[in-house]
Amino acid sequence: MTDTASPYVFDATAATFEETVIRKSLETPVLVDFWATWCGPCKTLGPVLEKLAADYHGAFVLAKVDVDKEQELAAAFQIRSVPTIAVVKDGQVLGAIPGALPEGQLREMLKQVGIEPAAPSEDQAPEAAPAPLDPHQEVLRLRKEVETEPSKDEHKLDLALALLQIGAAAEAEQLLDKLPANLATDDRAIKARAKLGFSALLKDAPPAEVLEAAIAANPDDLRARHLLGVRQLVAGDAEAGLAQFIEMLKRDKTYSDGLARKSLIDAFRVLDDEDLISRFRRQMSALLLV
Repeated sequence: MTDTASPYVFDATAATFEETVIRKSLETPVLVDFWATWCGPCKTLGPVLEKLAADYHGAFVLAKVDVDKEQELAAAFQIRSVPTIAVVKDGQVLGAIPGALPEGQLREMLKQVGIEPAAPSEDQAPEAAPAPLDPHQEVLRLRKEVETEPSKDEHKLDLALALLQIGAAAEAEQLLDKLPANLATDDRAIKARAKLGFSALLKDAPPAEVLEAAIAANPDDLRARHLLGVRQLVAGDAEAGLAQFIEMLKRDKTYSDGLARKSLIDAFRVLDDEDLISRFRRQMSALLLV
């Protein structure tokens, strides 16, 4: 069940589908998100779809269908894998697309079926951006959840991810090692493993300020650039980290057996932002061709 308060996102069931999806589509296009609680890519796609629903200001609405609870609907749409997105417009199903598409491709898909962002209505006052979560407070909150519901392994995965945010790589790795098979292969767990590889590089590494000072004194200090890029990546500033690796590539693409190129490729495996990845992948390709 969705926990969003957006007026453009709702849960659809077999009992409500005719009214909330088919009839609604006569007035407003409806995207139907077929998902499941056990599906890792669904956890990536869902928030992106909800963000788009808000960004488009009602140009379409998003109906979420839990395939485990609504097997009749899943069968009617011949859903063979999740996530799958179906587009319903003017009472007709225009098609269904499987997989967790990145935001850029989703926007292009909407454009192809004639859905463009609408202007916000006058009564939609701009909302203040939510304050970013304090990573240390998030760790404390998740520790309590693990204590309260120790049998829920999802909480342990969430805690491992939060621990990585504060640099507690050893504890995060222990939690990841104990995950059951179904969660160990979750996209988030796989990316966390890749992130651990970066974290391991920071053992005994100087703090960011020291690395920044070293680069200011000698812009060709590629070891400092590499460690600073890794620090920024692990801390969540992906763009800054990738920029350091690109700068390494510009200065010496052969340094340490192609370390800059390898670091960029490893970073692309960790990140979720497809637009950011595409931008830096193009820069990397252009530099390697020079």
